[in-house]
Amino acid sequence: MTELSFVQLVLEASLLVQIVMVLLLLISLYSWTLILRKSRSLKKARRAANHFEDRFWKGKDLNSLYDRITGAEKEPTGLANIFITGYMEFVRLRKQPDMTPDALLEGSQRAMRVVLHREIDQLDTNLAALATIGSVSPYIGLFGTVWGIMNSFHALGGIEQVTLAMVAPGISEALVATAMGLIAAIPAVMAHNHYVDDVDRLTTRYDTFLDEFMGILQRQTHKTHVIVH
Repeated sequence: MTELSFVQLVLEASLLVQIVMVLLLLISLYSWTLILRKSRSLKKARRAANHFEDRFWKGKDLNSLYDRITGAEKEPTGLANIFITGYMEFVRLRKQPDMTPDALLEGSQRAMRVVLHREIDQLDTNLAALATIGSVSPYIGLFGTVWGIMNSFHALGGIEQVTLAMVAPGISEALVATAMGLIAAIPAVMAHNHYVDDVDRLTTRYDTFLDEFMGILQRQTHKTHVIVH
């Protein structure tokens, strides 16, 4: 019994099947690049959210927190960006004459909602690509397999007595394409589902903070003034 060699199966496959295998290999490498990059970005977003919430709820002065965030070298993202945008809009609108409390709060909330949607859109980056890889890769592999099997049977068309030993090598070569399609798809699907859950959790945190901060701004409307340095 001859031992199967993956490299030999790839090398002996037809040209189109080899092209499909190379394509799937590139897709798999691209998928893992997206997976690792997304893992780093989501970990960074969670750390930033934890750090900001710790500073926000421990501090009592919104002005000093605003100064620390805007004075930092890094561009504010996530919760910090929502806070900066909402507080700046709150202060700007409050300086306008004849500004009612309801209009003041609505304007601040609207500005924060815009930033919230931008932050969520940033979190969603590359998730669609992972979903596409997970759904398309098996079909690309299946196409390579079908083509390889068709070639195998076509090559044996002129032979009167076809044995399993004659058909098996060609079918084995073709099935490698399906295996590679699954190898590309499975990690992409698992990573996509995991990251979607992470994004949903972060989105909930962002949305909850926005509502809590709106409550703080509502209490601020009863103060005589707000000073931003």
